Amino acid sequence: MKKVVKLENLDCANCAAKMEDGISKIAGVEKVTVSFLMQKMTIVASEEQMEDILNQAEKIIHKLEPDVVIK
Repeated sequence: MKKVVKLENLDCANCAAKMEDGISKIAGVEKVTVSFLMQKMTIVASEEQMEDILNQAEKIIHKLEPDVVIK
């Protein structure tokens, strides 16, 4: 399953790279891309694990960029 979410207020390209690296280490993530320019994140993972993965990804994102709003 592929899920694309918007990352509003993402202000740091280096932080986007750190997010991508951290999220890629979550168990079950097949592929992740975080685009600073497009302000979006794409995750590929199994449908059964997607909700848990998104919750973990949100924690990683807010640790690096507390002002990011995930939509």
